[in-house]
Amino acid sequence: MTATPEPTPEASAHGADETRPDPALPRRQSVLLVTGMLGAGKTTVLKVLEDLGWEIIDNFPIRLLEGLLDAPGEAQSDLPTRLAIGFDSRTRGFDPERVIAQVKALSERRDIALTTLFLDCQSAELERRYNETRRRHALAADAPVATGIQAERELLTPLRRWAELLIDTSEFTSNDLQRVIRERFAESATEGTTLTISSFGFARGMPPLADLVFDMRFLDNPHWDPDIRSQTGQDADVGEFIRRDPAFSEAFTRIRDLLLLLLPRYKAQGKSYVHIAFGCTGGKHRSVFTAEKMASALRHSGFSPTLLHRNLGSRAADLLEGEPRRDDKH
Repeated sequence: MTATPEPTPEASAHGADETRPDPALPRRQSVLLVTGMLGAGKTTVLKVLEDLGWEIIDNFPIRLLEGLLDAPGEAQSDLPTRLAIGFDSRTRGFDPERVIAQVKALSERRDIALTTLFLDCQSAELERRYNETRRRHALAADAPVATGIQAERELLTPLRRWAELLIDTSEFTSNDLQRVIRERFAESATEGTTLTISSFGFARGMPPLADLVFDMRFLDNPHWDPDIRSQTGQDADVGEFIRRDPAFSEAFTRIRDLLLLLLPRYKAQGKSYVHIAFGCTGGKHRSVFTAEKMASALRHSGFSPTLLHRNLGSRAADLLEGEPRRDDKH
């Protein structure tokens, strides 16, 4: 998120007129650099951004970016207000250190709001995607796909560390990734605070864009009840099981009250996107139920959250948590 510049003393002197844009100042252009591991979803992200009204350029040499933004004869009013530029390790002249230097220089310009989005994915999942499509990795030549993935990961490490936004698509379907991009980059997100409530499983990693994460693994685990193990937190029997836990009601109330305190403060500070994530071991029972109930509670308080269940369709991972002692079961 880019902070809004403080009004200049000259602008403030005009009282009510200080919120009007100064025609003498350059219009601020949003530029999003989209990069990351090959196969992690760059094409999908750029397509969604195009649908959202962003101007799209793919495989553009970043060394030419400053020249693009300062095209001679280009009237300021003709520049796109939102420009997304895709590039990766295949782009001509690609050099992560040079890219970072270029981005640093452009970030100092007051007329540009520049953000770098890095798309990552676990190596095993990338290899599966390559094998599924029977494509060769661009950096592997005749070597195995895994060799190319490892070489690319090492090449991109500096850029991954530098990026302001990181999305790990390992557990995302194409629809999941599209939803996340729409929520984060839709034009409406700049007009208020976009609120996302999600559930996830710790066994498959934490959501990279979450602002607040609540660990629900202190609750009794429905996985160990064979009658409801195959159900999810969206089913009534699982909900009843979780409600019976003496800790649930008080914990839920305290989390809800905390969010009702924080969300207006986030909005007042100009934060355009808030992602609240609830996690349990597998992401199918406790986190799903809590996320569903919290989204409902916040809707009753006047918010309009989007609900996302990341691991609802994943295989069970609760064996990693271990079965509770028999005298702890309810």
